[in-house]
This record gives sequence, C-alpha cells and structure tokens, in this order.
Amino acid sequence: MVKHQPLQVYERQLCLSCLTGIYGCRWKRYQRSHDDSSKWECSWFFLLCCSFLLLLVWSYFWLEARNDYNEFNWLLYNRSAVWKDGTVPILATTLTGFTYTAFLMILALCHIVLGQQLNLYWIHKIVVLAILLTTITGVVSIDDFWQDEWDIVIISLQFTGPFLHIGALAVVTALGWVIAGQVVRVERSRLQVVMLVIYVSLLLVLYMVPLFISSPCITDRSKLGPRPAVIGRRGAPMLAPEHTIMSFSKALQQKVTALEADVTISLDGVPFLMRDRTLRRTTNVDKLFPARQDHDASFFNWTEIRSLNAGLWFLRDDPYWTVQYMSEKDRNRTANQTVCSLAELLRLAARTNRSVIFSLRRPPAQHPRHQLWVSDALKVIQRSSILPEQVMWTPDWYRKKVRAAVPLLRQTSDEKLPVAELKERGISTLTLHYSQARAQDIRQFSGSNVSVNVYPVNEPWLYSLMWCSGVQSVSSDAPHILKKVPNPVWIMSADEYGLIWITSDLISVAIVMGIFIFQKWKMSGMRSYNPEQVMLSAVVRRPSRDVNLMKEKLIFSEINNGVGSTDEFSVFTGNGLDTYSCDDIMTPARQATKL
Repeated sequence: MVKHQPLQVYERQLCLSCLTGIYGCRWKRYQRSHDDSSKWECSWFFLLCCSFLLLLVWSYFWLEARNDYNEFNWLLYNRSAVWKDGTVPILATTLTGFTYTAFLMILALCHIVLGQQLNLYWIHKIVVLAILLTTITGVVSIDDFWQDEWDIVIISLQFTGPFLHIGALAVVTALGWVIAGQVVRVERSRLQVVMLVIYVSLLLVLYMVPLFISSPCITDRSKLGPRPAVIGRRGAPMLAPEHTIMSFSKALQQKVTALEADVTISLDGVPFLMRDRTLRRTTNVDKLFPARQDHDASFFNWTEIRSLNAGLWFLRDDPYWTVQYMSEKDRNRTANQTVCSLAELLRLAARTNRSVIFSLRRPPAQHPRHQLWVSDALKVIQRSSILPEQVMWTPDWYRKKVRAAVPLLRQTSDEKLPVAELKERGISTLTLHYSQARAQDIRQFSGSNVSVNVYPVNEPWLYSLMWCSGVQSVSSDAPHILKKVPNPVWIMSADEYGLIWITSDLISVAIVMGIFIFQKWKMSGMRSYNPEQVMLSAVVRRPSRDVNLMKEKLIFSEINNGVGSTDEFSVFTGNGLDTYSCDDIMTPARQATKL
C-alpha cells in the first residue's frame, strides 16, 4: 500500500497564468520566475515603450487631421490619378497597432508590479519591431508628402492642451505604484535612484506645464465675440457633388452666409467651376472624350464641358462616406448634375441674397484667353444681377484694373500682409489657412477693420478655436456639422483653469505620497515574516535562475513493499532543494524496531 503525503498546497493562480502566458507564453507555474529581468528583456521592454509612445503621437496626429482627410485624398489623387480613400488603411493599421502595443504595455506593467520576470514571447518581439519600423516609415512619408499638416498638431494642442495635461498627470500618478514598488525594495541599486529621480522630475514638469499652456478658449465669456459666419466651400461637398448647383443648394439649406468656388476659364472664355486641373475626377470625360481626359480643363469649350456628367462620380467614389444616407430622390438628382458656370452661381447667390467668394485660375500660356481671363470673369459679374458688394474678389492679378472697372467689389486677399499694405491695396477681407490664423494677428486685423476668413474648418473643435480667436467667418466643407455648434465646445476663465490646475496637482501629490507610504509599510511588514509563515504562492524574490522543474511533488511512503533507506526524493522549496530519505519518513512501528 502506498501512502501519499502532500508536502505543500498550491493556490490556483489563473490570472497570473494568463498574464505570463499571453505576454511570454509561460503558462506553467514552474516556467515563471521572480528573478530580475535580463538586460536583453529590458531592452525589448524599452522598444515596446518607444513603439507605444510613437504610436500614441501618430494616432493623435490622425485624429486631429480628420479636418483635412479630403485634402489628403486629393493630394493622393494628384500623384496617382486614381481616387481612393487613403485614410482607411492608415486608420485601420494605426488602430490595430496601438491596441496591440497598449495591451502589451499593460501586461508588462503588471509583470513589474507582481515581481514577475519580463520575458516577451518571440512572436510579440517580431510584431513590436514591425510596428515600430512601420510607424517610423509612416512618419517620414507624411513629413515628405504632407509636411504642412504637422501644423494641426500644434494648433490642436491649444484646444486639447488642458485636458491632455490632466490625462497625462493621471497616468504618471498611477505609475507611481510601479515606481514605488521598485524603489522601496530591500536591495539598493543605482538604477532605483535614477528611476526615482526621473519620475520625480517628470512629475514636477507636469505640475508646471500649465504655465506654458496658452489657449484662446481660456478667456472670459464676456469677451467672446459673435459666432463666425459659415461659408459653403464648393457648396456642401459632403452632401452633394462639389461645385454643382445641388451642392450650393444644400449649403444654402444649412444657412451659410456665402458661397465659395474655384473658377477656371474655358477655351471660348466662359468661366466655370472646377477645382482640379483636369476634368477626370469629377466628370465622365473618360467616356465622352477618352483621348482628352488628361488635358487641362480650360482647353475644353463650354459646349463640351456642359455635356459632361458631374454627379455620377460622387455616387461611385463616395468620397465622404455619405451616399448611404442620401434619399432616393437625392441620388437621382445627383446622377443628373452638370458642371456649373460662374454665371449660374451668381444668379443663385443673387436670388438668395448671399455673397460669393471665388479664386480664379489663370489658363496656361498657350491658351487663347491667357491675357483675357480677368476680363472674362469681370464681364460675367457685371452682367449678372448680383450686387457688386456681394462679390469678394480674391485674385491679385490686375487688382487696380479690377477696382477701377467695378469699384464696389469687396477686395479679398489670401496673402497675409501687413495692415498698412492691405489698406493701400483696398483689401477689406483676408482669407487665410487655419495654420496662419493666430489669435494675436486676428485681433490686430480686426482692430484695423480687416475681417478674417479661415479655411478649411470642418471640425467642431477647430470651429470653436477660431470662434474664441475672434475670426469673422470660416470656409467649410461641412456646414451641416458646424450648424450644430451653437456655442464653443468649451470655454473657461483663467481663474477657473487655475483652480483646476492647482486642485489636480494637489490631488496628484497626495496620491503619490500615499502610494509610497503604503508600499514602504507593505515591504516592512513582509520583512518581519517568519520563512515558515510565507506561503509558496506569495510574491518573494528568489536569486536562483536555474529552478525550472516542477515544484509540486509528493512523498511516497511504502509500508509493505520495502523501499530502501537510500531511496531519496528531492523537493524544491522556495530557495533551493531539500532532500528526504525513506529513513526520514518512518511509521511508529519502524521507529520502535530501529530503536
């Protein structure tokens, strides 16, 4: 008969098994270790942190760049001559990579908190390295292809800065638990001191960051100006094909105060609305004039241009992912849209008492209207029923001639010039890209009776920021979205923000101090334990790295079959090996016989 006597009882540690199993594929108890992580594994943890932080910045960039997604796709089209939404694969891979690295970061921090050895699985290492290299490649590519878009990160920080500061403070405060657990250990090392100094320095920097945060939205509500007027940029291109009568009609339904367009001169001198150099993207020129589909749009006469369909591309490409929300009536109407002329736009604006702002593209040098393009546009304006003061003239070419021919035209410039020069040219309105619209400049222009229009403004946060900056109007592809913003998304006084700043800092200091005191108390309590009182499942440090066999064994006591006294059994304890012989395990009868 064999008697089984368990030496030790183990608690089930399902959560710990999942933690070490997912991170390092160490599902068994004997595979885990409380030893210090090797320098090699610490290096991989550093790469994981770098991947996570870089992806965090990359994700923030694309989140804020949503205002300009269509501009990005348009740039891609100009390079490839094929329209596609290039943001979809970028957003999908960014979301996947960020989720993956964030999950691994959480697992790694849990390892550190629980005193487990870091041992990232080799598949995770390959994926993390691939994510890091892919993100670096993406950053370099965007810097080469879309360099100006980095400005939106700086601009967005004026809006999100106060909230990002509080979020960063909360994360760093929570990391105090991990740092405290490493600093209050029995063993002292230079790494602990460096870690503590870096952590305290980071906290101090975060505590003082609000001194350098400047936002137009941190102001008294009494100083907030009127709501900026919204101008329909190419109509309402998210709701209907751009530069069509349907698009401008949709914009008017959203209560825009003006309509904006891009004007090109046809071969026979008719100004028409077209953004691209060619007709390929927004018409069916490839079917009606396949041999000329790559020709400049200005080398088509008005009869040819009028025969083209300007709506089917919108239903086919769905550039803003809005076709699915269109009614059947709107889809049929879209399918029958044609290219719009400047005269048609002016008639619509005059009938609805709206202003018009347009940019005029000069035809190529070999074009028959190369020298007459300004005259062609002026003739259309003079012949239309619109009031001259409702037309904002943007081109700088022959401005004096234009002012002499039609004195009441509102002179507009897209070039940021000194106030004195603007006055000399008779310019009353500036149309600037949002990256050029600084709050102090806007106040200076407004004080000199020069109104500022900012483009493109498609997101509520950017509209709110421009509102707080004091702009008079914005040009938008999404007037239906801005219509739903009756007030700035947020606005607070400097005193209110100061109170939030001081309160969050004090709470952080109290939590960090509490964490370090608790960890110190917890560690001092563990030192007072008797080794026999510490269960095997407790988190203790073991110096040996060679203990990789099963810890759970049974001692078999054979009574009748006679096991020799030299038969020994090895049992692993927390710190090494204990050896038992059969002579050490005797029944009372055998003990009496031996005596």
